[in-house]
Amino acid sequence: MASDQRLRREIDELGRSFGDTVRQHAGEEVFQLVERIRSLAKRFCEGEGGAADEIDALLRNLSADRLRLVTRSFGAFLELANLAEDRQRVRALRDRERQQHPRPRRESVLDAIASLREEGWSAEKIAAALERVNVELVFTAHPTEAKRKSLRAKLRELRRLLSELDRADLTPRESATLSRQMRCEITKLWQTDVIRPSRPTVLEEVQRGLSFKSVLWRTVPRVMGELREALADAFPETPIDPPTMLRFGSWMGGDRDGHPYVTPAITEQTLVWLREAAIERHQVVCERLMESLSVSVRQAPACSILFEPIATACAADPTLIEKVDAIPPLESPRRWLRVIGCRLEATAAAARGDLPDEAGYRSAEDLAVDVRLLRKALTPTEPGGSDVGAEVQSWLDQIATFGLHTARLDIRQHADVYRGVMEELWAAIGLLKADEPLDESRRQQLLLETLPIAANIAPIDLSETAQRTLQLFRVLRRSARRFGGDCLGGHVISMTRYPSDLLTVLWLWTWSKRVDGGRPEDDELHLPVVPLFETISDLREATQILGDALAAKPYRDHVAACADRQIVMIGYSDSTKDGGYLAAAWALQSVQIELHELAAKAGVRLTFFHGRGGSLGRGGGPAARSILSLPAETFDGSLRLTEQGEVLAERYDDEAIAHRHLEQVLWAVLRASTRPMPEPADEWREHMEAMADASLAAYRCLVDHPQFTRFFRLATPIAQIEALPIGSRPSKRKKGDRIEDLRAIPWVFSWTQSRCLLPGWYGLGAGLERRLAEQGGPQELRTMYRDWPFFRATIDNAAMALAKSNQPVFDRYAALAGDEPGMLEIVRLLDEEYERSCAAVLAVTESAELMDTTPWLKDSIKVRNRYVDPLNLVQIETTRRLRELPEGQIPPDELQHLSQLTIKAVAAGMRTTG
Repeated sequence: MASDQRLRREIDELGRSFGDTVRQHAGEEVFQLVERIRSLAKRFCEGEGGAADEIDALLRNLSADRLRLVTRSFGAFLELANLAEDRQRVRALRDRERQQHPRPRRESVLDAIASLREEGWSAEKIAAALERVNVELVFTAHPTEAKRKSLRAKLRELRRLLSELDRADLTPRESATLSRQMRCEITKLWQTDVIRPSRPTVLEEVQRGLSFKSVLWRTVPRVMGELREALADAFPETPIDPPTMLRFGSWMGGDRDGHPYVTPAITEQTLVWLREAAIERHQVVCERLMESLSVSVRQAPACSILFEPIATACAADPTLIEKVDAIPPLESPRRWLRVIGCRLEATAAAARGDLPDEAGYRSAEDLAVDVRLLRKALTPTEPGGSDVGAEVQSWLDQIATFGLHTARLDIRQHADVYRGVMEELWAAIGLLKADEPLDESRRQQLLLETLPIAANIAPIDLSETAQRTLQLFRVLRRSARRFGGDCLGGHVISMTRYPSDLLTVLWLWTWSKRVDGGRPEDDELHLPVVPLFETISDLREATQILGDALAAKPYRDHVAACADRQIVMIGYSDSTKDGGYLAAAWALQSVQIELHELAAKAGVRLTFFHGRGGSLGRGGGPAARSILSLPAETFDGSLRLTEQGEVLAERYDDEAIAHRHLEQVLWAVLRASTRPMPEPADEWREHMEAMADASLAAYRCLVDHPQFTRFFRLATPIAQIEALPIGSRPSKRKKGDRIEDLRAIPWVFSWTQSRCLLPGWYGLGAGLERRLAEQGGPQELRTMYRDWPFFRATIDNAAMALAKSNQPVFDRYAALAGDEPGMLEIVRLLDEEYERSCAAVLAVTESAELMDTTPWLKDSIKVRNRYVDPLNLVQIETTRRLRELPEGQIPPDELQHLSQLTIKAVAAGMRTTG
């Protein structure tokens, strides 16, 4: 059966089962109502505008309870359709691999190595390229995961049952049992509340992040195993042992930018949990290997090399003797694993505080040394022999990737907070008068003068913010001493505006040496300082800011101590909100080139930390495409990427999809860092500069319109989104209704809900319009699209955002703003720019319709609209009812619940939030 037919069949089967559930629990009348709306929605999607009017009239006469049932019906069905599409994606990957065999699957690590070999790369050259690859995926706690954990669990179980039903050897009784269980899960899905009763706490978000690590724990060794297989196939005579190329970080429990609930105590608990989680997983692996490796020295003489280390360990710790002697004396692998297991137990006790910090393993490398010895004992002595130790190699990959900390914890704070703290500190010790002006020059002077004595300063009578900041650095210093510096990632400074912002973090880290009287290892503990450049103006100033910081000797010495590696974070979300899609895309591309040139002159290597979100308006889109579009001259294989919100569940809930994502990321990094890519011509850069300027002007004309903020609040569900309990952090950094005060996530979330994905395209048409009208312009833009990966990715992502936008639906949201002065003008600006942007994309790509090059996605969007559009109309009707309430009246609970329900359902249909 063709793959698309299997998908349709599965969606039909799920739809019938779900329809039966609706009939059973909501009644035939509700089922027929849903079918009536679905039929009208199909007509609306086919261009019959009157069908939406019919739906609207129908909805106006329904009770809030009936609207709730309609919303639940469409929303739950979309969740089931998403599940079927995910399964189809996995099937398609497997089918493609079978069809391509023996050629490796495209965009995999096997494909990357095979391609390099075919291109004439030697083993030595490939080994050197692998040494440069360092990818760190950083999980963040941004509040964009609209799906409850309980619902994800139901969908995960449905996925498992559907996979079981795929088995060809099922008996009729087994098939009937599985079908019955599947119907029960669909019923539970219907009966489970979609809305969280309250916002998750920070620690609950930490636990959620940890829940994905089990999939990663299994997937990473598989990817590394495939890499070894590819290297062995390509170079059978030259063994290459690949380095660790994947690592993980986290912001959960460390991101305090505008988040009052991330306290020092929360950060401390998070670091302990991350360590305990890693140790626990190592213990599970150790126990499993104890069961598996029943290898005797009598049958495998090479294992005798373990006798001496076992004896040495028992001599150093006599409590081990009884535990080791419980295992037969010739089973040295098991006896050695018992030693490792006891050391892991002591490590866990030390993490809990039940034993001194020195107990057990002090570092992941200490554990790896012991496990490597086991690996060596089990390595076959003859070429081609069965490698019993392959299980141990998987463990070594896990140790190298996850260490004893699971993920490195980043800390993030807004630069303004740290500036205020330093002013308090200087005032407290008499270096700053209350009314003394403090410009950047004076601030740097004070930082550099007091840095040598920072550890001696003990201020008192500070504000709560300052006290919390100093307590945070105490926690970080103590944690680094206890668990090693690897437990900490970077210290990210949001809205970095001055060189002093970097020096301030260095100052506070130096101050923390005073904690508990200092320790000898303090000089070896270095905290990477990571400036985050977010707005268009900050991106344009970034080179000057970093250059001035590196010119300060203490900061340059600090970077030297970090192996001459500086991490720089660039923000896709706020830059797009600030300057629009095209201007932000070019500013982000340009700053990487400029910073790279600066760093090269200073003898510093840069790792760019890409703060991308899941949605197209926040730098989202296919990860591999994004990596390949990075400026070739700046990329050496080292990068960090954020994984945010619903992206975590989309990419890491299913092992097959997680594997595909990780192999595509590594493939893209290997290809981008090894493939010679011609630099774009100077005139292309000039054209991009001009187009970006025109785009920025058009975008600012829109958002600076005096009525734009009011329009945004009236024509999108921003107010309901701000009240939605989907994340622990507030929706704003500070009070105020300006666009600048709003976080980028609810900004994008609101436009996505109203089906106008403005952050992903507005300004593109205005930027390209003039060049398209010039002689030779269209052909040059087409050449840029064909030959410049950055420009191609920029256009393709915008095309996707335009295709997912739905102007007939958005027109109905825009009507909510009424016709008061300025509103119709804003609608006109939006409509005209949408048409301009669509026309520009079609002209550059030489397509008849958007997404012509990706027909399956184009079809998916069209089919999905039949189910999402009715949800939008319910949301609009709910908004009307909320606004018709008398001023000051608290909305009824059922109306508030319905409003939140529509947001969750539309998010399921769009498969993205913010």
